[in-house]
Amino acid sequence: MDASNYRRVPLGVLAPRDADDIAAALTVCQEYGVPVVPRGGGTSIAGQATGTGLVLDLTRHLRAILDLDPAARTAVVQPGVILDDLRAAAAPHGLTFGPDPSTHSRCTLGGMIGNNSCGAHSVAWGTTADNVRGLSVVRYGGQALRLEQGSGTGPAGVDARGAGESHGPRGVSELVASHLALLRTGYPDLPRRISGYALDALLPEHPGGPDPVRAFCGSEGTLGVVTEATVRLVEAPPARALAVLGYADESAAAEAAPGLLPYGPLTVEGMAADLVREPAGLLPRGAAWLFVETGGATPAEARAHAERVLRAADAVDGTVVTDPAGQRALWRIREDAAGTATRMPDGSEAWPGWEDCAVPPARLGAYLRDFRALLAEHGLRGTPYGHFGDGCIHVRIDFDLITEAGVARFRRFSEETADLVVAHGGSLSGEHGDGQARAELLPRMYGDELVALFGRFKDLWDPDGGLNPGMLARPDRLDANLRFAVLPKRPVDVEFGYPQDGGDFAGAVRRCVGVAKCTTEASGAGVMCPSFRATGEEAHSTRGRARLLHEMLAGEVVTDGWRSTEVRDALDLCLSCKGCRSDCPVGVDMATYKAEFLHHHYRGRLRPAAHYTMGRLPQWLRLARPFARPLNALARLRPLAALAKRLAGIAPERTIPVLATETYSRWLRRRQGSGTRILSSGRVVHLWADTFTEHLSPQVGRAAVRVLEEATGRTVLPPVPGLCCGLTYVSTGQLDAARRVMRRTLDRLDLFPGHPLVVLEPSCAATLRTDLPELLPDDPRAAELASAVRTFAQYLEEYAPDWTPPRLDRPAAGQTHCHQHAVLGDAAERRLRERLGLTGELSGGCCGLAGNFGFEKGHWEVSVACAEERLLPAVREAEPGTELLADGFSCRTQLDQLAGRRARHLAEVMAEGLGEGRP
Repeated sequence: MDASNYRRVPLGVLAPRDADDIAAALTVCQEYGVPVVPRGGGTSIAGQATGTGLVLDLTRHLRAILDLDPAARTAVVQPGVILDDLRAAAAPHGLTFGPDPSTHSRCTLGGMIGNNSCGAHSVAWGTTADNVRGLSVVRYGGQALRLEQGSGTGPAGVDARGAGESHGPRGVSELVASHLALLRTGYPDLPRRISGYALDALLPEHPGGPDPVRAFCGSEGTLGVVTEATVRLVEAPPARALAVLGYADESAAAEAAPGLLPYGPLTVEGMAADLVREPAGLLPRGAAWLFVETGGATPAEARAHAERVLRAADAVDGTVVTDPAGQRALWRIREDAAGTATRMPDGSEAWPGWEDCAVPPARLGAYLRDFRALLAEHGLRGTPYGHFGDGCIHVRIDFDLITEAGVARFRRFSEETADLVVAHGGSLSGEHGDGQARAELLPRMYGDELVALFGRFKDLWDPDGGLNPGMLARPDRLDANLRFAVLPKRPVDVEFGYPQDGGDFAGAVRRCVGVAKCTTEASGAGVMCPSFRATGEEAHSTRGRARLLHEMLAGEVVTDGWRSTEVRDALDLCLSCKGCRSDCPVGVDMATYKAEFLHHHYRGRLRPAAHYTMGRLPQWLRLARPFARPLNALARLRPLAALAKRLAGIAPERTIPVLATETYSRWLRRRQGSGTRILSSGRVVHLWADTFTEHLSPQVGRAAVRVLEEATGRTVLPPVPGLCCGLTYVSTGQLDAARRVMRRTLDRLDLFPGHPLVVLEPSCAATLRTDLPELLPDDPRAAELASAVRTFAQYLEEYAPDWTPPRLDRPAAGQTHCHQHAVLGDAAERRLRERLGLTGELSGGCCGLAGNFGFEKGHWEVSVACAEERLLPAVREAEPGTELLADGFSCRTQLDQLAGRRARHLAEVMAEGLGEGRP
């Protein structure tokens, strides 16, 4: 699968190391009649990255930037180079590659050439075809060709055997010369015409002469495989500003966009309110917006340019944003649209299929009105957005692609929308290519004669028809090979409630649409996906695991269902960090899916030793409490410790944590004395005694009590014995036990009505907030408890807003817990650190320990790799006197065991500031 609606099972996948490997593969495949599909990042939306033969994965090895010439403003790249890597290499020279799809962090140059990708800056710098100067390609059968831009004469286009011509393979010049009138009149004139083959680029009057490079771009892997590309670089403005313009509706925004083009903007992007889930004050008034980016030599010049745009725009409201962080936040809304648009506001599914048509910019407003009317006529909903300055619209639509009637409606709508686009003078594809989704409809746009010419052009390049068959020329039907057809027609019996997916596990797995944000190699401010960044393996990405679960449900490739070893092995390196729950644009929650799978996989069978030890950690710690001192002493004896770790399934490289000789709850009862009486429910604090605080780091609980009582004047209640959130049971897939533990907690916990529950350990807070109500969806107490959960900082902000915390005034480093990032957010913690005078940012990503994961045998290397990505470098680079913060027990343990540094919970640092002293 790619990011489309389509699924085809290949014979195999090859990761070539060089051009010779590609040529050899194409030679062998021709000999045996095996189709070949070249694939980059796999984010194609029209199905052109799927195939039944041999898939060439060009991302694994062919990732070198072979040359970068700042003077000539060119770069020579291999096809697997990630766009962001090229831009990063060009940036020190003040240059960039102009086209920038929203998938810039994971799309490849080869894939961009195949699709003729564009992106938000095409109004300034054009499409990929406008920015490619030369191509080295290999045809089916192994022959190599070199194509040069505008090569009407000369040696370009000559293959390795000396047979060829300037336009490509033999016969192309004659084909063009014999159909000049058709090629001169058959193409619409608009900036985003991506559909079909660009044969008009081979006309003699083409600027600069016939251009075989432009004719090849957008051929979707049907003509040849790119092995090397020479691309143009453009000057990147040193400063940028963003004019955000609000309009009454999307048609008004669309009609305003062409009038802004004479001001020379870098972008003119548009979207309507139905795409924006949480504006959070970022956007000006309006029901639709234009994002108009401007550049300048200085920030003042860029701002002045944006203010001219703002004054010229007939907008309801508008603002100019110059702060880089503010611009990033706004662009994130737009860039995540390909994912967020796959869920309607009510949670129902929406899909590509009519994803990126383009019309002349002056016709866009009228087209959008007609398009909305056509949606309503078919009873469909969609959220248009996209490149308004180029007349290109993206949209996800709530097609029913599962039932026979729904698929029939999908076909009717596609045919009628194609006619609508043509009536407005447009192109069926304005960015992502035709693929399987639209190629069948090309005769409606070009007519039968020109489409037949496409087939002849394809045959000259690929007479055996072995390259990406079913795309562009002689295409497959748009309603064939749909990836949903193989899924179960009835809901699968599962344990979690999956409230966002109607209780349907298949619906939860369908959330992954393949936009592949999880395969980004730099985590940035997010978490997802640490295991992929550690291994580089697609199977260890969120997308890869979701695809395996899809195949498990389909039962064709993965045939042993919940017992599948392939799925188990892929999920084994999932850290259950929950990063995908927040960072994935569509909210795939692989931690939950992993717990679900492990539950079924091991049901009635012997589990790994770690499931019985670390998975039932609360139980063992309660039993060990009276023997803490002798057990700690025994753990320091290396032979005994090694034996214990081997029996318990613990990685031999790990050190067994030290047990507290006095638990948090025993300390609190001793401190308050047996005669303590709570006279008023309004003068108490409910503080959750999680397993880690209770038995392994009671100093955190003691510090929290000190701060909470000082800040609120309230008394912290002693914890009820035996309560547990069920975290360790959930993470190891022991869901029956987790449910029993959770029900016992609900039975015993007696919160005063309306009172919050302060939870110090972020992973336990996240479990109570999400896993508890999703495992017990029919128990109203679960939802009530989930809504009562507060982090330490959230409680102080809400219940002690006027309290003045101690000023600490020193830099801080450390890590925001991955579960806090994903489920709880850290806004309150940031504000509290600011009030304390703790400066600096905490690291994103995941520490790599992740509860039981980093302790389990076989996970040591990945655990360390995750820590080395962000956390350990940040701590090593911290200046002397920096406060190391980590609210999670796992994060503190990882720092202690890998860096020999002691980090503290924010409560400990605050308690020290109040005069408590170091615990």
